Amino acid sequence: MLNKIKVAVIGVGHLGSIHARIYKNLKACELVAVCDTDPQRLKDISRAFRVAAYSDYRALFDKVEAVSIAVPTQLHYAIVRDFLEHDIHTLVEKPFTTELKEADGLIDIAKSKDLILQVGHVERFNSAFTATLKIIKEPKFIECHRLSPFSRRSLDVGVVLDLMIHDIDIILGLISYKIKKIESVGINVLTPFEDIANARITFENGCVANLTASRVSDDVIRKIRIFQENTYISLDYKEAKARVYRKDGGRILQENLPIEKEEPLKKELESFIDCVINRKTPLVSGTVARDALAVALEIQNQIWQKNKS
Repeated sequence: MLNKIKVAVIGVGHLGSIHARIYKNLKACELVAVCDTDPQRLKDISRAFRVAAYSDYRALFDKVEAVSIAVPTQLHYAIVRDFLEHDIHTLVEKPFTTELKEADGLIDIAKSKDLILQVGHVERFNSAFTATLKIIKEPKFIECHRLSPFSRRSLDVGVVLDLMIHDIDIILGLISYKIKKIESVGINVLTPFEDIANARITFENGCVANLTASRVSDDVIRKIRIFQENTYISLDYKEAKARVYRKDGGRILQENLPIEKEEPLKKELESFIDCVINRKTPLVSGTVARDALAVALEIQNQIWQKNKS
């Protein structure tokens, strides 16, 4: 390819450094810079990938065509807005923003400038999940568990925006009906925000989704179970495994789906660059991510209101 897309990564903490590593090895783009406000971290990552280092993202406006933004959530809106206003295609890590009005503003800018705006809901690119899509027809009940040990990352938001939003996005992508009711509970344990939460979402067609998220657990669990007529699908995102149980007369048949294990984030970034080059609509556009954010904020607000009373 003669003209590679010039890309930079803004925020090279744990996740941003992975973005940088992947971009460095993609043939369709050229990683030209990394940016961070931590001088030592910036120095380490720029040396590791042999790219320019910037402490101020605004210095990149005339140097790149696309960016990945992996900074704390509270900074998403301002930084994404600035890049979009300078005609730069943008992928921002989830959660999209902290407020719907901010999300709406960013969507409007991207639309008015005909720019790609993608949000990093990486589970959409998990090989195990994509392998099950051809089997999922009309779910009647969905159960999600997303549990992690406590870490020092993403502590500027609660577990709903940190972890549960992944499953909210997946469920909204599977169920085409409107939401009828949301019931939520949650408590804070180690932070000022909710650290464990449960939500029950009822859709107008009667489908119920039960979601549990925790960042104060012993083990890492990333599982979803989908029940529909005569079929039960068990999916493990972490292990990239999927098993299907089907009713066949009086028997239950089991099948392990063949899955080609790939790095989901690599597939996500490849898709982003492809959207930039070929002017495609991202799988998780700003509009799609806004829908997940709206549900996540409703769950979060229910929890906070209950805990105040």
